[in-house]
Amino acid sequence: MDWTTIGTVVGSAALLLGCLLTLVAAIGLLRLSDVLARMHTTAKPQVLGVVLSLVAVGIALQRTTDIATLVAIAAFQLLTVPVAAHMVGRAAYRTGQVDASVLDHDDLAEKLAEEERSAG
Repeated sequence: MDWTTIGTVVGSAALLLGCLLTLVAAIGLLRLSDVLARMHTTAKPQVLGVVLSLVAVGIALQRTTDIATLVAIAAFQLLTVPVAAHMVGRAAYRTGQVDASVLDHDDLAEKLAEEERSAG
């Protein structure tokens, strides 16, 4: 096997796996019941699916400028999606959409109670 064939096989596998993970994230978003589970399924497999798809595109293009752009896209995905998921979870908690009985430890309730004591 030459390098072109290996690159094609690896790129195809990465694209297929990335698309599969993105599909699983979309199905999870539709099927899961509560905000925390939906937040998890939109953050973790979605980002990994996008990064694998970008790897496949990078293998196919192989130009330095294209790969630099793909790396920047992947970095922004890895930096912004967890922060956005955290903010969605926090907003859901503050609006009462999270059932506190499913939480193992509720750090946010302690922090909010502490802020309330110091403000009042």
